[in-house]
Amino acid sequence: MQLFMAGAASHIDLWDHKPFLEKHHGEASDFGEKVETFQNGLGPWMKSPFEFAAYGQTGKMLSDVVKPMGECVDDIAFIHNMIGKTGVHSQATYLQATGFQRPGFPGMGAWVSYGLGSINENLPTFVVLPDHRGFASNGPKNWGSAFLPASAQGTSIFPQRENPIEDLMPQADFATHDSDAAGLAMLNRLNRGYQEQRPGDSRLDARIRAYELAAAMQLSAPEALDISGEPEHILKMYGLDRMGATYSSEINAPEEAEYFGRKCLTARRLLERGVRFVQIWSGNDNGFPRRNWDSHEDIARDHGPLAHGMAVGTAALIKDLKQRGLLEDTIVLWTTEFGRMPSSQAGKGRDHNPYVFTNWLCGGGIQGGISHGESDQWGYKPLDRLNPTQVYDVHATILHQLGIDHTKLTVRHDGVDRRLTDVHGHVIHEII
Repeated sequence: MQLFMAGAASHIDLWDHKPFLEKHHGEASDFGEKVETFQNGLGPWMKSPFEFAAYGQTGKMLSDVVKPMGECVDDIAFIHNMIGKTGVHSQATYLQATGFQRPGFPGMGAWVSYGLGSINENLPTFVVLPDHRGFASNGPKNWGSAFLPASAQGTSIFPQRENPIEDLMPQADFATHDSDAAGLAMLNRLNRGYQEQRPGDSRLDARIRAYELAAAMQLSAPEALDISGEPEHILKMYGLDRMGATYSSEINAPEEAEYFGRKCLTARRLLERGVRFVQIWSGNDNGFPRRNWDSHEDIARDHGPLAHGMAVGTAALIKDLKQRGLLEDTIVLWTTEFGRMPSSQAGKGRDHNPYVFTNWLCGGGIQGGISHGESDQWGYKPLDRLNPTQVYDVHATILHQLGIDHTKLTVRHDGVDRRLTDVHGHVIHEII
């Protein structure tokens, strides 16, 4: 399960407490070295607009805007010394999603789908639940299959829509079940004949499989996506006790909780039914007013509702998986493309910071209640700059926990043995 905060969530306003910023708030920022910024975000030091408090038996300091996550900190391994390679959203998103900064490489879910195969022939192996407002930077390229078999790519589902899966169900006046089945059977025969004349091309095989899967999903998907039968206390835990409410046009916490909570509950139902990999997105592509985590102008205004909604749904998901005995077999990864600067921008916002940020993992054999690595006193770069953690290490660790050696899951493409971790990556044994 990958939870992706599109737009760059601020580590120092959520998970990485910095007393230095509270003490020196408003003073001129001085990093002691030349700093390259994305949008000249070198204003004074800025403390978080949110208060921090200790949670769990470990006393982990969390922002009050993610307070619901306090019940889960003892199950989570925080990685506070993540570094990126770029401060550009699209490239950094590719890096976290695919292991490369440019298009043309499979998403992590596609690698897992390819490596482990399906355990439910009636549902996709890899499902993506995008933000309800639309796709984040790069869109479906973040979960494409690239040079892997096309059947490994992610299937987008919008659980809050009347038709969650585009073009799955024929219109009532367009076809009956029998005529639809007959048409698909004829199409399958034609495609099979065409494919036999062109061996080695996976695209048509994937298209045939897509039609077969679509026919199966017409029966299985509605049941998997129907949350109406969930107990009232479960719906409330996921923030879904106000479903059908009318919200203002401004971004707001209850609406974010409902949308993100529905995706988290849907994800749990998909995992229960054998889907291998589920990817949930919070935030769409850049635009104004802000509808993602790219808070250049106002951290409190933009991060507040998004963080609350994310925390309600994510905490519910972890607790629900745990009480059902599923957390021990399920890895949950929280990530974003990079962090944000400890200095202010435009008074209340923060600029991009690819030099350090936070990821966290839980479940699936990950050791909870620990923090791996540290950022410096400002949250600007890793405290130990010689030994940071990179996305390759996170990906290698996840594959390791899934029973896969990341150096051996390879596909030869253009004369190169390609893999999710490129030529890098080490399993982070300290968090296992």
